[in-house]
Amino acid sequence: MIGRKNMGRESPLLLILLTVGFFFGTYNLLTTIIGHKGTEVDDLDSISEQNVIDPVIQMPRKVKLAENPKLPFHIALTATDSSYSQWQCRIMYYWYKKVKDLPGSDMGGFTRVLHSGKPDNLMDEIPTFVVDPLPAGLDRGYIVLNRPWAFVQWLEKANIPEEYILMAEPDHIFVKPLPNLASEKYPVAFPFFYIKPAENEKNLRKFYPEEKGPVTDIDPIGNSPVIIKKNLLEKIAPTWMNVSLGMKDDPETDKAFGWVLEMYAYAVASALHGVQHILRKDFMIQPPWDTEMGKTFIIHFTYGCDYSLKGELTYGKIGKWRFDKRSYLRGPPPKNLPLPPPGVPESVVTLVKKVNEATANIPGWDTEDKEQRNENS
Repeated sequence: MIGRKNMGRESPLLLILLTVGFFFGTYNLLTTIIGHKGTEVDDLDSISEQNVIDPVIQMPRKVKLAENPKLPFHIALTATDSSYSQWQCRIMYYWYKKVKDLPGSDMGGFTRVLHSGKPDNLMDEIPTFVVDPLPAGLDRGYIVLNRPWAFVQWLEKANIPEEYILMAEPDHIFVKPLPNLASEKYPVAFPFFYIKPAENEKNLRKFYPEEKGPVTDIDPIGNSPVIIKKNLLEKIAPTWMNVSLGMKDDPETDKAFGWVLEMYAYAVASALHGVQHILRKDFMIQPPWDTEMGKTFIIHFTYGCDYSLKGELTYGKIGKWRFDKRSYLRGPPPKNLPLPPPGVPESVVTLVKKVNEATANIPGWDTEDKEQRNENS
């Protein structure tokens, strides 16, 4: 267990120092960007076979592999002490342990960065580092705004032996061992179809001035999943926090970006530091929109999955069969959830099977479920 470490009076002072302006001019570009930003790569292994120049990294793939022997990365996710967050973390941690030591894995240690300010009842089950939440009212009800502040504190205070970090989320399920897909200068990220810098130039220019370059230099990503060198994240994280707070404080930007505001903030912060990400579509799938498993490493179950008994998607309408994590806001899902009807895509079937396996094997799952039902009755 990783306990609370030195999170004393310096935290509010650090927050004040970090949130005073952006000082964009002080950030130096880390790399020279050549060509189109944010090139999407479906399978980098196919590039390595031909020993060609990678259009993102601008160096032979085999040279990159030679310079980067097996380099483990630390898995970190931010979380609260709510039951909703806890049950997702428990399933996520189960699958981390399941695949961590399989062939092909570069997965190192694991930390749940708990930004509730105090220990909870999972401290002995999941390696946890307790950090402070933002001062009361600063997040304006947008709890995700605590994520960058949590990473700032964790990076400053924790002992992290690995040189690379995977930023993950509680609703991620590892489906196979994950290698380190990043390089020293180029993190790897998943491209989100709804992060569209080119269509939001007016708001982004408030935080990414013209002298920094075109808004297309901003990658279409969030902070998760991202594998990144630790020293790069240490530079980006305070900027990410500042930009997040600034966007939330701007009514027009806040309205435009809504629940993905913090994702845009990470993308902007990275661009301000000249950090370009390799974009990999095979990093993650998101059922029900992604129907096949393919070569993916992670299932992200952020969307509700609603189907008729004929296996037809009824998105926007509650289906006769459904799996939606929001159905379990006050307590964990029961064991042995019913499988989808015939005709439902492979990705959704696999997701439910993964959840069922985890809940069948995590000690005390039934006990927690009963206790939560008693509290809500």
